[in-house]
Amino acid sequence: MTGSSPVDDDRGWLVTVFAVPVILLTLVSAYFCWTALTIRPSGAWDDDAYAGIGLACVMSVGAAGAAAVVWVLPLVRRVLGWGWVVPALVLGAVAGVRWAAGG
Repeated sequence: MTGSSPVDDDRGWLVTVFAVPVILLTLVSAYFCWTALTIRPSGAWDDDAYAGIGLACVMSVGAAGAAAVVWVLPLVRRVLGWGWVVPALVLGAVAGVRWAAGG
């Protein structure tokens, strides 16, 4: 008897279900990374802008880390490849570099 197994039939739905949180967390990370990169302090005295940059970086790195944690789960990793989590990791790295550069 030739035919696909029931597990193969569910793979499309599993990709959809598991991709949703990874995509949403990547979008959150992208928003905060963009925010961290576009805030420009008026001068060395602009503590509020520096605090905003730091907060945006923390949120971006946190969302990227959460996306990576979701992807690391064995069931999710079997269904979703590296391509699903790499954008979040890149955004987290960019935000981390911005944060380390002193905001």
